[in-house]
Amino acid sequence: MSAEASGPAAAAAPSLEIPKPSGLEPGFAACGLKPLTPNSKYVKLNVGGSLHYTTLRTLTGQDTMLKAMFSGRVEVLTDAGGWVLIDRSGRHFGTILNYLRDGSVPLPESTRELGELLGEARYYLVQGLIEDCQLALQQKRENLSPLCLIPTVTSPREEQQLLASTSKPVVKLLHNRSNNKYSYTSTSDDNLLKNIELFDKLALRFHGRLLFLKDVLGDEICCWSFYGQGRKIAEVCCTSIVYATEKKQTKVEFPEARIFEETLNILIYETPRGPDPALLEATGGAAGGGGVSRGEDEENREHRVRRIHVRRHITHDERPHGQQIVFKD
Repeated sequence: MSAEASGPAAAAAPSLEIPKPSGLEPGFAACGLKPLTPNSKYVKLNVGGSLHYTTLRTLTGQDTMLKAMFSGRVEVLTDAGGWVLIDRSGRHFGTILNYLRDGSVPLPESTRELGELLGEARYYLVQGLIEDCQLALQQKRENLSPLCLIPTVTSPREEQQLLASTSKPVVKLLHNRSNNKYSYTSTSDDNLLKNIELFDKLALRFHGRLLFLKDVLGDEICCWSFYGQGRKIAEVCCTSIVYATEKKQTKVEFPEARIFEETLNILIYETPRGPDPALLEATGGAAGGGGVSRGEDEENREHRVRRIHVRRHITHDERPHGQQIVFKD
């Protein structure tokens, strides 16, 4: 069909020049597809199954591929119902149309959806939307910060510096599989991995309240340490020596409940608290004759560490001569 017209009707119709295709592929007419007529003021769009209804003014207002499609430079085909077919995903086409109407649109919060919208804007050559999406993605990259940073201890001196530089309670996991001169039991590798996974989960859960450290150079195989106000409060050792037909083996345990309990206990050191005068008075600890004993008790408490050893067995060399049983602490 030719887009040329003459007389008054030509002046009233939109200036669309859709050239007649030089040759139609076989089966074109049988499928019911036909070129878009130039007299259509409103356009029905079928974009990958997503239906949209808009005007030629919206589609041709900016210099985009859609303007080329609907200004005669590119042939546009419709189905029998008059819907213009565009072979693209229709997920973000509504956003494309709104940008052509208003010149701006709210951008998705998701980085993935923002990237998808950028791909569609590039396909339709919507330059302004392309720049907006690229700017938003760049800002997200610049503002991106790790959710949780976990320092790795490489020396005792570095550990002391980290402990002294923070006011937060500290949870440290020491795991060093090379510190073993015996073979491991069958479940030890799985339990060591479970300890590491629990450490990562706790670090994500209590990020901002606790400082988490990893130590891969210490003397233990798997050991948790808990610090408050710069001193060690508790320790959970997860390794032990067991016997299998007179052969020593190293066993790694996973005391999940105990580790979680000590993590919650360490939260009481999150904010330093002074002595409660009412509590001191009620317990007879007010200033006076009890001051010296209280000071000694506090000094002893500062050096007290709660150590939990999971199923710690004595070694073969420590057993009394002729003794065949295994003693536990």
